[in-house]
Amino acid sequence: MVDVMSLLKRGKKLYYTKDGRNVEVKRIYNRCIVDELERKGITLPFDLREELDVEWAGHPNWYFRISKFSIPYLDHRCVPKTWFIDQNPVIPSDNHNYILKPLYSFAGTGIKFAPTEADIDAIPAGDRHNYILQERMRFEPVIATPHGMTQMEIRIMYVWPEGGVLTPVLPLVRMGRGMMMGVDHNRDLQWVGGSSALWQ
Repeated sequence: MVDVMSLLKRGKKLYYTKDGRNVEVKRIYNRCIVDELERKGITLPFDLREELDVEWAGHPNWYFRISKFSIPYLDHRCVPKTWFIDQNPVIPSDNHNYILKPLYSFAGTGIKFAPTEADIDAIPAGDRHNYILQERMRFEPVIATPHGMTQMEIRIMYVWPEGGVLTPVLPLVRMGRGMMMGVDHNRDLQWVGGSSALWQ
């Protein structure tokens, strides 16, 4: 594991230092969150957008269109009703059953519960294609812990090798007692955060 701030850029190559010598970075498993860099005012020693001689295992911008951007196009009883607000800016009368989400955010940043017309009006018209209105999913507390009942969600990571089939490889359990599951929304609470699940 290498601190992204310690990387050196020379030409199109990245290096890290080990035992006094520079070692070329060939592949990056990315856990660098662009939102956090912007929020904390951190400048990396290289630009994430430039062409580098490295292979990415999860480029910083890959998750954006695969997650929230896809939801309005999915029509299934297990998928919450969702639409882009530039296509339909009307807030349903039961607005407490909906949330307003920016497409390009991380860890729940910018989400508004029970959004109002004023929340929609506050978004510039030219930026509304970057927001969705989504039916709210309510989590049921089902796990008994020493600190009370805790909610959970299960996320499953799939891999789809070229020429292969879509295969589940890792179930991740997120636990929380706040309005949302993210760490930022469960501060100072016990028995929350990430855990793992087993399946047969």
